[in-house]
Amino acid sequence: MAQLAHTYGLWVVFAVVLLESLGVPLPGETALVGAAIYAGTTHNIHIAAVIAVAAAAAVIGASLGYLIGRGIGFRLLLRYGSRIRLDERRLKVGQYLFRRHGGKIVFFGRFIAILRAYAALLAGVNRMPWPRFMVMNAAGAIVWASAFGAGAYLFGKEAAHLGGRLSLLLLIAAVALVIAGIVFFRRHEAELEARAEAAIPGPLRDHHR
Repeated sequence: MAQLAHTYGLWVVFAVVLLESLGVPLPGETALVGAAIYAGTTHNIHIAAVIAVAAAAAVIGASLGYLIGRGIGFRLLLRYGSRIRLDERRLKVGQYLFRRHGGKIVFFGRFIAILRAYAALLAGVNRMPWPRFMVMNAAGAIVWASAFGAGAYLFGKEAAHLGGRLSLLLLIAAVALVIAGIVFFRRHEAELEARAEAAIPGPLRDHHR
């Protein structure tokens, strides 16, 4: 990462973080931390620039991911979702849950490896309102870039090791929550479908023309 930062500057941080936030599984956090350590040890680039570029790339990439999910992803699931057991009733449940908890998923997903790549796509597919998405997307990106960037700049490799352990713990916690969510959904599927139908009555196409 230090060699890439030396050769390409902040462009490599921008590209990796943007593509990861768009949905491509790339190491955006590693790019941010590596560039911040490089800034702290060489002073060839300013840490404020590293943080600003990473935050901007995260916001732009996630916004593009949201738009792809809202447009192409939603239409594909509406047409073909039943083939993978995502019929319209379950799609409504997803939209209902994102109306209630989407902000938390977008904000905290920025700190979890898998969600960092796919939270925006999921928000778009589940038609999370754009203004709320943008607020939580920007807040998560700024806090994430500032915390990991400043930590790596101030504490160097020690912060990188600590951040790696923290990311792993958050990933394990996220997997556990997903499993718990699947169990909860199966036990309360009928109730959730009824709530979703009450909140989003009628065919989904009528709500998203």
